[in-house]
Amino acid sequence: MTSPDYHPWVCRLAIVTACAALVLTIPMGAQVTTTGAGMAFPDWPTSDGHNMFLYPWLQSAGDKFLEHGHRLAGSLVGMLSIALAFVTWKLESRRWVRFLGLAVLGTVIFQGILGGKRVLLDARGLALLHGVFASWTFALMISAALVTSRGWISPPAPPANWSRSWKWSALTTTLLVAVQYFLGAVVRHRGTVIYEHAGFAFLVLLAALWTAYGAVSSGTGWLRRPAVLLTVAAVLQIALGLVTYVVKFGLGETVVTQGSLLQVTIRTSHVLLGMLVWSTAVVCTLRTWRIDALVQDRQARPAGVTVPEFQRSLTMPGGLG
Repeated sequence: MTSPDYHPWVCRLAIVTACAALVLTIPMGAQVTTTGAGMAFPDWPTSDGHNMFLYPWLQSAGDKFLEHGHRLAGSLVGMLSIALAFVTWKLESRRWVRFLGLAVLGTVIFQGILGGKRVLLDARGLALLHGVFASWTFALMISAALVTSRGWISPPAPPANWSRSWKWSALTTTLLVAVQYFLGAVVRHRGTVIYEHAGFAFLVLLAALWTAYGAVSSGTGWLRRPAVLLTVAAVLQIALGLVTYVVKFGLGETVVTQGSLLQVTIRTSHVLLGMLVWSTAVVCTLRTWRIDALVQDRQARPAGVTVPEFQRSLTMPGGLG
């Protein structure tokens, strides 16, 4: 399994695509849901009959400003995804990474269609699916940025005390976060499973602590840093979730002002931090499995054979490298 070449511009474009989604599309989408602006326009892909790129967005206000801004941000991410798929296919030698670039583009297109059908059918169920699918689309973007990075191609040496249980703990944590994200989407769009969502948050925190324990025990900073960040983000998310409950449903003498700046800000921040928890869990899992693959290579290598010699002797294509 020879090491692939590092193409910095592929990695940079993957990072820009993910950042555009995190900074523009996801926050605007969260605000659209929080303020109920999803049906500001009855048509799609046009906006009040205007071509999407010719609509006088800066002259609009309120729900129309938010919804059309979300559409423009999604279009920008779509263009970046097209560029990412192209450069990945042209430059990457790893076949599975080339298909990952296509998968990012495919999910972005499908996400846009979901959003459009939600408007045309005025279907709140599709709005929920649109929100949940956004997390998986973003996970693919994060994965593309990670596997094209220098750190992935030239990872640190695997620790001598490696335990295969660590990769399963990371995967379990990611799956639990996925369930928690779905429950959060149901709370936002349906107003149900509130207490299930709150209780499950502590299960996610325990899993994050389990993952962090393994990462710290490995002594590998490449694993430790995202695992610690995941734990801290999970703690902050629980605290922010409590505040979100108060500003949305009230508590004691606290009066809820629907659509207030405070409510929109807190609820949107809760969504963004949830996306950070989710994406960090994905990074932890991918990095842990990458190190585990290196450990398996080391154990399979014949005694007295150096790493480069062993890698040259392998003829199997693909793999995580």
